[in-house]
Amino acid sequence: MTDRLARFTLDPAFTVGTVDPRLFGALVEHLGRCVHTGIHEPGHPAADADGLRTDVRELVRELGVSVIRYPGGNFVSGYRWEDGVGPVADRPRRLDLAWRSTESNRFGLSEFAAFTRETGTEPMMALNLGTRGVAEALDLVEYANHPGGTELSERRVAHGDKEPFGIRLWCLGNEMDAPWQTGRKTAEEYGRLAAETARALRQFDPGLTLVACGSSHRGMPTFAAWEATVLAETYDLVDLVSLHAYYEEADGDRDSFLASAVDMESAIDAAVATCDHVGARLKSKKRINLSFDEWNVWYQRRSPAHAVEDWQEAPRHLEDVYTVTDAVVVGSLLIALLRHADRVAVACLAQLVNVIAPIMTEPGGPAWRQTTFYPFAQASRYGRGEVLDVRVDAPTYPTERFGEVPLLHATAVRGEDGTVTVFAVNRDQRAPLPLDVALRGLDLTRVVEHTALADPDPDARNTLDDPARVTPHPVTGAKIADGTLHAVLEPLSWNVIRLA
Repeated sequence: MTDRLARFTLDPAFTVGTVDPRLFGALVEHLGRCVHTGIHEPGHPAADADGLRTDVRELVRELGVSVIRYPGGNFVSGYRWEDGVGPVADRPRRLDLAWRSTESNRFGLSEFAAFTRETGTEPMMALNLGTRGVAEALDLVEYANHPGGTELSERRVAHGDKEPFGIRLWCLGNEMDAPWQTGRKTAEEYGRLAAETARALRQFDPGLTLVACGSSHRGMPTFAAWEATVLAETYDLVDLVSLHAYYEEADGDRDSFLASAVDMESAIDAAVATCDHVGARLKSKKRINLSFDEWNVWYQRRSPAHAVEDWQEAPRHLEDVYTVTDAVVVGSLLIALLRHADRVAVACLAQLVNVIAPIMTEPGGPAWRQTTFYPFAQASRYGRGEVLDVRVDAPTYPTERFGEVPLLHATAVRGEDGTVTVFAVNRDQRAPLPLDVALRGLDLTRVVEHTALADPDPDARNTLDDPARVTPHPVTGAKIADGTLHAVLEPLSWNVIRLA
């Protein structure tokens, strides 16, 4: 087995950066049943006075979500924020062109603010720069954030929200280079509009955190060139640029799917290089970081088979049911984000409930955890602190998409109390992987816990009928001896090893 040994060294002198709690965000979009019968279902036995499902609220808290991006996603590029405020009975029904559905607007800004308060999450608001512009953005920010004494702020007060919402994090549109985006722009058009919007928002409040749209994904022909053009206009006005990526198992190529994080890390490196190139060209001392505000496993090739009738209200759409394999990939993507904590300041799992989500619900019925719930919850709980620099020495395996890839994908986070958590994925589908971790300069003497999410059936999943089929389980045998952690990672597994 020695030729299959994976190893790395941890040393507190070698770190990546401190994890921003905003790394553990999620997206709530008016798409399918994410909002309606997801987080919001008046009349449900578990609904509170605002119609928010308290069973979902408790799962969101358990998941450890820090930030919630709203109201989209593609939906935002045709959204009129005014439709979602004021008396619910007076709110208009609208066609949503992004997902070809009908939006009731029973859930809007006030309900979203209440949801973030109840879940202890930070709101992240996306502005419509597809069909609207600077004036509407300023109106929304004033309505949401100004204490009172103006028409818009007093309108909020009259609607029942005396205190301002205090939204600090704002996205300047969504995927504006995409052919599917309502109000698509060229890089030059969007760069100018984003700069004008950002400049106006800074006149209102210089302390807001602003996210410029990056290209909608790395496979777009506009990737990198789009970011360079947009940042040339906005570099001194924004704080972050967005990055989006989704992954799926295609044509039975599970080996490549398990290596999806190779692509994610490469995309991060390319986006960072573009940001830094523009900064160097502008001779700026400022550093632009990344908001990876959409990422997940999403089976987009299956979507046509699950097409829904046009203009329905809250249809069952994009409700992927995740397997153990999917959960291991999600864990690996979390590792990728942590490994770049020096430049990824915000990240949002897309989405939160029902739509490609870790939490599922049944209208009038229960809520439950998908397999992907567990890696996120564990990373959020134990991944706060300083990321240690991990350089893996491990056996490799061949993949069609990425060539030779290490069987081990790993990172480690040191908490303020000196404890260290190792997050590790074994990509080998058939064999366990022995792991040795040299612990230098770390006062670590015992293994607190080693858990794994794995299953003899890699396609096992949690469902309404069997909601706890897959959960992390304890693993025995991990130990620290002579300053080295020795452990064995089960085949096709997501592992959390806590050291103290």
